[in-house]
Amino acid sequence: MINEFFQLIIGDYTLRIVAMGAIILGLTSGCLGTFAVLRQQSLLGDAIAHATLPGVGLAFMLTQSKNPLILLLGAGMSGWLGTMIILLITKTTRIKKDTALGMVLSVFFGVGLVFLTIIQKMPTATKAGLDKFLFGNAATLLMDDLKVMAVLAGIAIFTLILFWKEFKLIVFDYDFAKSIGVRIHFLDVLLTTLMVMTIVLGLQTVGVVLMSAMLVAPAAAARQWTDKLSVMVLLASIFGILAGLMGALTSSLIENMPTGPTIVVYLSGIVMFSLLLAPHRGLVFDWIKINRQREQIRTSTMLKNLLLFSEINTDPFHPHDMAALRAVGRGAFNRTMLQLLKKGLVKRHDQNRWALTPEGLKVAKRLTALHEESFDVGLT
Repeated sequence: MINEFFQLIIGDYTLRIVAMGAIILGLTSGCLGTFAVLRQQSLLGDAIAHATLPGVGLAFMLTQSKNPLILLLGAGMSGWLGTMIILLITKTTRIKKDTALGMVLSVFFGVGLVFLTIIQKMPTATKAGLDKFLFGNAATLLMDDLKVMAVLAGIAIFTLILFWKEFKLIVFDYDFAKSIGVRIHFLDVLLTTLMVMTIVLGLQTVGVVLMSAMLVAPAAAARQWTDKLSVMVLLASIFGILAGLMGALTSSLIENMPTGPTIVVYLSGIVMFSLLLAPHRGLVFDWIKINRQREQIRTSTMLKNLLLFSEINTDPFHPHDMAALRAVGRGAFNRTMLQLLKKGLVKRHDQNRWALTPEGLKVAKRLTALHEESFDVGLT
């Protein structure tokens, strides 16, 4: 099946171009999106993506050319300008960052739509095809587009590797980095510029509207699997590449299936799978852990109750009535007693009476001693 998959990609020129573009986008967005997620700047990617639209329209209006390099250069300049405006607003006014993001996103996106409307009324409108920057149109990617994407991705990843230690420091200990003289403002601007480059190279594939998902989703999924930055970056890149390949293949096999939204759907599936089944962080793992903790509390409580009842009698292994145990026990009585029975900590004398075994007596005394010790420590 894997061989057939690669043969299909290699044999179809259009699919090969689209797949390579998706791989480049998935790799770069996974790497840079990790830092956006860890710095709690996920919405910044959405704002930058929407802020690129006026640049695309203005670049076409000024040059009357749909050369991908020119259009993406305009998008990059517009996105970078929007980002600088956000930073300027938050640093020089009392407006909070989320408000600044919303303002820049809506204003720039509105201006971009105005430019697109003007372009549609121009005699050269048929040459534009700029609406693909809204939702993406990976099927129209050409080799020239791919070369531009590869160059931008290479620059972004090389810069990320070059400033790896500095970026890592400002992500996890911003105040410490500031205190030791690290150029915080320069690194903030540089990292944001790399995010702009990542968004720009994904505009033709997934578009302005869905580009924020490419930044956030792979990193959010990777975060569920690891606590190490390098591993998280690697996993996010793998998830991005995998979703890109599967999206490109699916859109080529199903007629009229857009590539960009399909990639995002696969990413959503990866995120849901990670949220549910990732070890240590997944919801299923948490549910299992919580249930185990509840069972441990129930079984230890029941053992201590049996020990308390046995101290009333001279025989520590005297059986006690189930009704009395239910009265002081906590929920799931039958299941708790069966678990203790399987472990050899209790024995059943008849239908309604239970007693400790010698091993159960030792465990109950140990649990009681630990409980009293922790209680005494809490009082002191």
